[in-house]
Amino acid sequence: MSTLEQTASTDHHHGPAKGITRWLYTTNHKDIGTMYLIFSLVMFMVGGCMALTIRAELFQPGLQLIQPEFFNQMTTMHGLIMVFGAVMPAFVGLANWMVPMMVGAPDMALPRMNNWSFWILPFAFSMMLMTLFMEGGGPNFGWTFYAPLSTTYAPPSVTFFIFAVHMMGISSIMGAINIIATIFNLRAPGMTFMKMPLFVWTWLITAFLLIAVMPVLAGVVTMMLMDIHFGTSFFNAAGGGDPVLFQHVFWFFGHPEVYIMILPAFGIVSEIIPTFARKKLFGYTSMVYATSSIAILSFVVWAHHMFTVGMPLIGELFFMFTTMLIAVPTGVKVFNWIATMFRGSMTFETPMLFAVAFVVLFTIGGFSGLMLAIAPVDFQYHDTYFVVAHFHYVLVPGAIFSIMAATYYWLPKWTGNMYNESMGKLHFWLSFIGVNITFFPMHFIGLAGMPRRIPDYALQFADFNMVASVGAFLFGFSQLLFIYNIVCCAKGGKKATDRVWEGSHGLEWTLSSPPPYHSFSQPPKVE
Repeated sequence: MSTLEQTASTDHHHGPAKGITRWLYTTNHKDIGTMYLIFSLVMFMVGGCMALTIRAELFQPGLQLIQPEFFNQMTTMHGLIMVFGAVMPAFVGLANWMVPMMVGAPDMALPRMNNWSFWILPFAFSMMLMTLFMEGGGPNFGWTFYAPLSTTYAPPSVTFFIFAVHMMGISSIMGAINIIATIFNLRAPGMTFMKMPLFVWTWLITAFLLIAVMPVLAGVVTMMLMDIHFGTSFFNAAGGGDPVLFQHVFWFFGHPEVYIMILPAFGIVSEIIPTFARKKLFGYTSMVYATSSIAILSFVVWAHHMFTVGMPLIGELFFMFTTMLIAVPTGVKVFNWIATMFRGSMTFETPMLFAVAFVVLFTIGGFSGLMLAIAPVDFQYHDTYFVVAHFHYVLVPGAIFSIMAATYYWLPKWTGNMYNESMGKLHFWLSFIGVNITFFPMHFIGLAGMPRRIPDYALQFADFNMVASVGAFLFGFSQLLFIYNIVCCAKGGKKATDRVWEGSHGLEWTLSSPPPYHSFSQPPKVE
C-alpha cells in the first residue's frame, strides 16, 4: 500500500448492545473474532491438560496414573481438540478481526452467517467432550479414527462424535464462504488482488481449501455412521468393503487439512517480519504463487501417509516425489523471509521473536517431513514417535507460535493498550525451551523404535521420555503467563498509538487503537 487515504470514521452511533445479548446476537466482525479467539484459548488449555495427562503417564515406564483405555481417549481427544478446537478457530478468529480491517471493509460480507458459524462450535465441542462421561467412554481410536477401530470396535459414543464432526465442518464451511465473499466483494477501491496483504492472500487460499475438503470429511464420517447403524460395509472387508478405502478418503481430507493449519501462519509471519525488519517483504509475488502451489500440491500427496498399506511401487514413487516437490515452494517462502531480514534494521519485540522461532523450527520440522516422504525409510518411521516429533515440530512452532505472534502483534491494536513486553519475552523463551525439550528427544526415541499411542514402553526409552515430560510441563505452565498478559492488557495499561509498531504498514494501522465499532464506515482509497 503506497498511499493511503485515511477515511476511518470514529462515529459510534451503531455501537454494541449491552450485556450478554451483545455476544449472543452480535454480527460485528471484531466481537465474533474475539469470541473465536477466547473459545480457541479455552480449547487450547483443555487439550493442553489432556497432553499433560499423557506426558505425566509417560514420565516413567509402567502404568502409574491412568488406565490404557483412558490413555487412548486422551490421545484421541487431545488431537481432535487441538486441530479442530484450538488451531482452526484461532485462525478464523484472526481472520474475523483482521481481514475486514486489512481490505478496508466495514465488516464481514455475511455477518449473520458469521454469528451462526461461531455459535455452532461450542455445541459441537460440548457434545464431543460429553462423550468422555458416556458408557464405554469417549472416542479411543486416535485422531485419524481409522476403520475398523472407529466402526466395528468403537464405543457407542462414536455416534455423538460423528454428529460433532458434522457440526464443526458446517461451521468451517460457513466461515470460509464468509471470508471469500468479504475478500471478493468488500475490498477498498484500488486494492487489486496483487496489492492485498499476504495474510489476506493466505486466508483466501485456505478458505478455498476448507470448502474443498470439509465435504470429504463429512462424507467419510457419514460412511462410518452407515457402517455402524445401517448395515452397509464401506469399510468392512467381511461385507465386501475395504478398510484401506477409509484411509484414502480420510487422508484426501487430512493432508490439505495440515495446510489449512499452516497457510494462515505463513501469512502472519509475512506481516510481522517486514514490520520488525523495517523492510518490504522480499518477493511478494513469488510468495503468493508459492502459497498457491503448496495448496494445489497438498491435494495430490495424501497417500504418503499410507506407504505401509501395500501400495504398488509406481504409486509409492509418485507420492514420494510429489511430496518432496512441496519442499520447493516452501523453500521459496523460507528464503524470502530470510532475505527480508537480511540487512534489515531488526528489533526483537515479542511478535518478532515468535516469528523468527517459527521460521527456524518450522524448517527443522519440514526436514523431518522430507525424511518421512522417502518411501523406503518410511517403513521404519511409520507409527513411531518420530512421526509424533515431526508433526508437533511443525504444528506447535508453526501454528501455535504464529497464533501467539499474531496475538502479541495485533493485541495493542485490538485493545488500545500495550501488553507487558518483559512478560511477553519471558513467555517466549519458556515456550521455546519447553517445545524443544519436549519434542526434540521424540525424534531419537522414534528412530530407536518406540511406537506412538502406547501408555507403557520398554526401559531403554525411559530417559528421553522423562526429559520430554519435563519439557511438556514447562511449556504448559508457561502459557499461564500468556493468559495473564492478555488479561492485563485487555483491562488497561500503557496506551498504544494508532500505528503501534514503527515499521508497520497496511490499512489496519490507519485506524485508531482500539478501532471503531464499524471498521471503515467509508472505504479508504488505495493507490
